[in-house]
Amino acid sequence: MELPGLRTWVVFYLISFVVLLWAAFLSAQGVMVWVSLFLIILIIGINFVTVLNQIKMHSARKEFQHNLTKGFDRGKDKE
Repeated sequence: MELPGLRTWVVFYLISFVVLLWAAFLSAQGVMVWVSLFLIILIIGINFVTVLNQIKMHSARKEFQHNLTKGFDRGKDKE
């Protein structure tokens, strides 16, 4: 699968990592455990939805390319 905008993905996962570290720090302190659990669930959900959308977009692009090339003769000689 092609990764459009690798720089965007790196920034996205760095921000996710920082939020998870902050949530771990909050839960280790014993304060705001619910906030840290909410942050963890939120980050995991956003990552899941983002990757799922990328997979759907890739399959839609593949299907579109298949529909564009359907019916072409690929190197076959017409008689």
